[in-house]
Amino acid sequence: MAAGKREARDLVNGPIASSLLLFAIPTLASNVLQSLNGSINAIWVGRFLGAQALAATANANITMFLMFSIVFGFGMASTVVIAQAAGRGDMDAARRSFGSATGFCTILGIVVAAAGWAFSPAMLRLLGTPVEAFDMALVYLRVIFIAMPATLISVMMMMGLRGAGDARTPLIFMFVSVIIDLVLNPLFILGLGPIPAMGIGGSAAATAVAGIVSLLGLVVYVYVKDLPLRLRGRELGYLVPAPDQLRILLGKGLPMGLQMIVMSAVGLMIIGLVNREGFIVTAAYGAAQQIWTYLQMPAMAMGAAVSAMAAQNIGANRWDRIGRITAYGLGYLLLITGAMIGIILLFHAPLLSLFLGDNRAAIDAAWNMQLLATWSFLLFGATMILFGVMRANGVVVRPLIILVITLFGVRLGFYYFAYPYLGANALWLSFPVSSGSSFLIAGITYLLGGWRKAKLLVPVHEEECRESVNAESEPAGRFAPAG
Repeated sequence: MAAGKREARDLVNGPIASSLLLFAIPTLASNVLQSLNGSINAIWVGRFLGAQALAATANANITMFLMFSIVFGFGMASTVVIAQAAGRGDMDAARRSFGSATGFCTILGIVVAAAGWAFSPAMLRLLGTPVEAFDMALVYLRVIFIAMPATLISVMMMMGLRGAGDARTPLIFMFVSVIIDLVLNPLFILGLGPIPAMGIGGSAAATAVAGIVSLLGLVVYVYVKDLPLRLRGRELGYLVPAPDQLRILLGKGLPMGLQMIVMSAVGLMIIGLVNREGFIVTAAYGAAQQIWTYLQMPAMAMGAAVSAMAAQNIGANRWDRIGRITAYGLGYLLLITGAMIGIILLFHAPLLSLFLGDNRAAIDAAWNMQLLATWSFLLFGATMILFGVMRANGVVVRPLIILVITLFGVRLGFYYFAYPYLGANALWLSFPVSSGSSFLIAGITYLLGGWRKAKLLVPVHEEECRESVNAESEPAGRFAPAG
């Protein structure tokens, strides 16, 4: 265990500011690496295969985000349970949650892969994918689905390790995956020697191979280093999902996953609306998406770090530290995201040309999107921090309701109301309008404090379960009806 302990960071004792930052940096670096990998792959696709292929990946990637949302909620539920167990020093409980979540997501990954392969054409038609890009998007999507089980297991394992305080190991194997993908992508797209040119399918195949190799390396590393979450002997039985663990995964994980699905569903609707504006705007949006991905990374990374740190402190009953964890998380988020926005706007021309080449019309359309929507990611990130702290105590329904109201009601409502007057600009302005609404409601919900009264995420008996439900839905702690 000694070797494993050196991999994890103590999130309960010591200074909050430095501990949070040092824990968040590897998570942010992992996310940036992943985003950089996607952007470089988009450059290969755009430069070697053209704007039609780039539009194809834009349509396929939003579909893949929907698939990842299915496992995200279960991963976050498991992360919170692991973090709370680690905070109170119960590593056996942490391993039980880790094993059940990994086993469950293995089964889920196989089901998603099979369903995704079968229904890929229907999903792309639902998006209104342009005819010019449809065939390439279908090939890309189906190859990615082949590697879906390995990808989802990797995501689950990395989230579990972060819950135990280890952000370094996920960074190592994200780096491994990115390096392999970067090397194989142009090789598989263009072909070399005995390797045939596979076009856009080669780009997807490179990503799939990288994910599988990274997963195998991660499993070996966990056992060689004897990390705290490794399963041995009787603990291997934890891979069979236990009923009490499934109740936690489903009861808390489904609302968390639905949060991602809500964002994905709105993303699907947005890209459908973008597709109506024509091929140039669709290609421009694909480039803008690549840049916006970077702006979401600090929010997701800092939100995950704040959630894990808050959960460990809740598990250790250190409520006196929760407010400061939130404050430092917000401060770091605003500083990092603000600096990134400044850089992106300052160097917008060369950044956009990386994806769009010398297509002036598409570059101008993408720059207009950047001007109107980019700054909204500050508000989005601050909302994710508040959601992360509430999630650390198992409160997941209220954030879901907030997202439904602001993304479906506010964002799409603004678009349909403003489109006759603003045209396509109504799409880009709907981002700051909805993000501002989310932050306002989330802030009020956090300050009201009812989320603090929810029960810890541990297996409970019937009476405790009833009390937990009451704590989740008490009027004093609810800003919007929980249904």
